[in-house]
Amino acid sequence: MYALHFKGSVLEPYLGKARFLATYLILGIAGNLTSIWWFQSTISAGASGAIFGLYGTFLALLTTNLIDKSVKTSIIPGIIFFIAYNVFYGLRPNSGIDNAAHLGGLFCGIIVGYAWYPCLKQYENTRMKYSTITVLSIVLLVSSIIIFRYLPNDIAKYEKQMYQFVSMESMALEVFQLPEETPREKILSEINNRGLYYWKENIKLLNSFKDLDLPWSVRVRNKKLIKYCELRIKSYRLLYKAVQEDTDKYKDELNQYNRELEAIIRELTGNQ
Repeated sequence: MYALHFKGSVLEPYLGKARFLATYLILGIAGNLTSIWWFQSTISAGASGAIFGLYGTFLALLTTNLIDKSVKTSIIPGIIFFIAYNVFYGLRPNSGIDNAAHLGGLFCGIIVGYAWYPCLKQYENTRMKYSTITVLSIVLLVSSIIIFRYLPNDIAKYEKQMYQFVSMESMALEVFQLPEETPREKILSEINNRGLYYWKENIKLLNSFKDLDLPWSVRVRNKKLIKYCELRIKSYRLLYKAVQEDTDKYKDELNQYNRELEAIIRELTGNQ
């Protein structure tokens, strides 16, 4: 807020209220678009990209003849210090700083600053002012569409395919919904051809996610899901033997598998 007030109060008189507001909003979006492009699996939000954008706009205008040399001498060191300090501070491990948004806002701000130059030379030309705002807005809109259209959204792919996981899990668990009078051959067929088949398919599906750019927490969850499927396979194989031999001698082992499965389900659902 200090940075916004410090430089905003100096920059706004040069741009005027409409240009200043348009600059702030356009560069805020541009900074966050850069963040989305750079960190596709990370959620980030904030206005610092817009503030860095204002500094970039100011830097661009300081290279023109619109601002007096005496003003340039007093302002440039402060801008450079602000940018350098925040960028280097953001390079620290686990800083939580989104340098992609900062640098994206900064470089887009420089471009916007030069885009304002022609209409600032004709400051009272309202038509040119709003035409420039319109052109910049259109460029931002087109850039947004291009980024979102071609962005390799691995999280969306993962979530879409996880619906398939849930569907196959439901089909595998249908074994336990068979009526009591179901013939033994039918139960064995369902365990082998439906239950075991879909648990194995789910493991294949989870392993296919290894090439996706997923957050660490999702990868940890996938490992637990694989362990869950492997335990299901072991329990189904043992259940198959129990039905085939028409015996309850595997009851304790099956109960142990069930306890392990319940523990993993609690971990996955957060119900410790």
